[in-house]
Amino acid sequence: MNDNRPVNLNLAAFKFPVTSISSILHRISGVLLFLSIPFCLWALQQSLTPAGFKEVAQVMTGFCAKFIMWLILSMLAYHIIAGVRHLLMDAGIGESLEAGRFGAYFVIALGVVVAIILGVWIW
Repeated sequence: MNDNRPVNLNLAAFKFPVTSISSILHRISGVLLFLSIPFCLWALQQSLTPAGFKEVAQVMTGFCAKFIMWLILSMLAYHIIAGVRHLLMDAGIGESLEAGRFGAYFVIALGVVVAIILGVWIW
């Protein structure tokens, strides 16, 4: 039996490379987008009638609804940007280690910029 195994594994002590952070964020955004589908479908279904549209418009004036909409749109933007990066890598563009790091930094930076722009647009 190996007694050199860690007893208490501290995940905060690990330093992840930027490429793995970008990939993990891409997966998390995809899962959260999937979980946000019921909210989006409810809003779409309600907005099909004039009374429902007024109800959705009233709900969307609140801070929580605007924040949730900003989160959903920001996740969608990041997921699309990271997905395009993966498609480019599948086509053979940006497969080297340096290009992968640059692409990961670029995706995260562009995602932050788009989230800021969406925040200004929503509020």
